[in-house]
Order: sequence, then structure tokens, then C-alpha cells
Amino acid sequence: MADEKERDAIPSETHLAESMDPDIRSLIYVVRNKQVMLDSDLALLYQVETKALNRAVKRNIKRFPDDFCFQLTDEEAQILRCQSGTAKSTEEEKKDRRGGRRTLPYVFTEQGISMLASVLHSDVAISVSIGIMRAFVEMRRFIANNTFLFEKISDVELRQLEYQKKTDKKLEEIFKHISENEETNQKVFFSGQIYDAFSLLVDIIQEAENSIILVDGYVDVGTLNIISKKKANVSVKIYTSQRAKLNQKDVANFNAQYPKLGVEYTSSFHDRFLVIDDKKAYHIGASLKDAGKKCFGINLIEDMNILRNIVKSLEKESND
Repeated sequence: MADEKERDAIPSETHLAESMDPDIRSLIYVVRNKQVMLDSDLALLYQVETKALNRAVKRNIKRFPDDFCFQLTDEEAQILRCQSGTAKSTEEEKKDRRGGRRTLPYVFTEQGISMLASVLHSDVAISVSIGIMRAFVEMRRFIANNTFLFEKISDVELRQLEYQKKTDKKLEEIFKHISENEETNQKVFFSGQIYDAFSLLVDIIQEAENSIILVDGYVDVGTLNIISKKKANVSVKIYTSQRAKLNQKDVANFNAQYPKLGVEYTSSFHDRFLVIDDKKAYHIGASLKDAGKKCFGINLIEDMNILRNIVKSLEKESND
């Protein structure tokens, strides 16, 4: 009676083949041009520990020549780990949490898997091996039936690699040209170049490591959108006119996300200036919110005395 209950607890060959084949196919990989399965995946299917499976192999090593079973290299194991992400036993997951397996995994070819069933001496191993053999047959049939498709895919991949090489070469030439040609300190944008103007202004804003000072009489939330691209912890001081379309709520909303912004009002400046870290200043021919809507220019102020005079004038106005 006990033997009958034990036999009933073991799934039949047909049931195993039907229920496990799809999962088994996902555990078959190609290494060294051979279809193989990982020792940990086989241990999970055979319901034994990985170390027990490998001990059984070592006890019967003469039955497992290199074309039946072989150990992966570091590189092969890394590639397979990327491919098999979730194909791990509970035992392997525990080992991973402790810092990984102590030894590189072994893999088994179809012949090696067949031999495993005989050395494990388990009804489960025999039944599961039948399902695995059928999965290998299906894989070979699939590859044979789709050889032409795989050749086409390889051809496409080769063309993509060739295109990538040509693209990389062109990019290298562009970067070389940029590095060998100093960027002009003057930029002119014509009507409609809104994106180009916005992109340059953002690049300038992102140069700041500590502080940004903007003098612009017509600041609004559009201006704050550009300023928000700054690096974290960079303080901002805006000097604008009383007529600017910017209220305390706009400033509070900005500071809730991108601290810290301060706003002061001035009527002493007609032109727009952008000062970065008190070290670099730009003269801007249009309000930031209107950049690109009409023709305007951006010029780097190279005379440091002018920069210092701008900052001093602003400080004096703040103190007054």
C-alpha cells in the first residue's frame, strides 16, 4: 500500500512531458555551439541539491566526457547569468545573497543529461529526463525548420554592425572637429530657432556650480522653466521689473522643487545679463522667455572688469 501511494505521488511520464516541456525549453542554452542545461536548473527539475547532483557526477566521472558535461568559464557564466536571470534554484538564490557560488557552474549536453538519470538512481530523474529529451528534440526540430530565418537574421545583424561602424567613424570625425575648433563666444539666433536658443540657454544654466544671477526685466514662468534646469543646490537671484509677470506664488512653487530662488526688482538695467558663479557673464539680446521668437544674440563678456561692475551695481541696488 505504501509503495502504491509513493508511485501515485510521482507524476506520470506523460503528465511531466505535457506540463514541463514549455518550461524545460526555456532552460536550454547554447554554449560552445552545444545545446546545454545548467546544473542548478537540472537539480531543481530532479528535486535534488546542486551539490548532490555534481557529487554524483564526480563519483561517476568516467561516464561524463567533455562532450557530455563541462564547466563554464568566467565569461561564459557571466553571459549565461544575463540570459538566465530567473533560472535559479532556491539553493542558488541563497548562495547569491551570501556572495555567489563558490565554483563556476557545470552544464550538461543532451547525452550528459541522459547519463545523469542513470547515476542519480531516482524515479523522478528518469521521468523528468524523458521530458527533457523531448524538449531537446523539439529544439533541434525548431532550429532545423527555421535555418533560413536564422541566416536572414544573421545577415541583418551583420549589416547593422557595418552601419554602426560607419556611424561611429562619422561621430568620431564630428567630435574631433569640435575639439579642434574653439567654440565662438558669440551666438546669433534667427526667428523660429526657439529650440536651439532654449538648448543653448539650458547649457549655460547648467554650467553653474554655485550661483546664477539673471537680470531680465520681463521674467515669467517660462523663464523659470529654463532656470529649473540648473544643478541641485545652485542658488538663483533674479533682478526684474515691477511689470514682470511673476508673482510670489510662482516663486514659492519653484522653490518647493528647485530651491533656492530669490527675486528683486530693479529699473536700472535695460539689457539682459546672465552671471554664472560670479566668474562668467553673458549679454543676452532678448528676454529668456522670448528666446528664439525673434532674431537675437548671446555674447560672452570677456572683460572681467565689466562682469565685476555688473555684480557690484546689483549688490549696491540690493543694499539700497
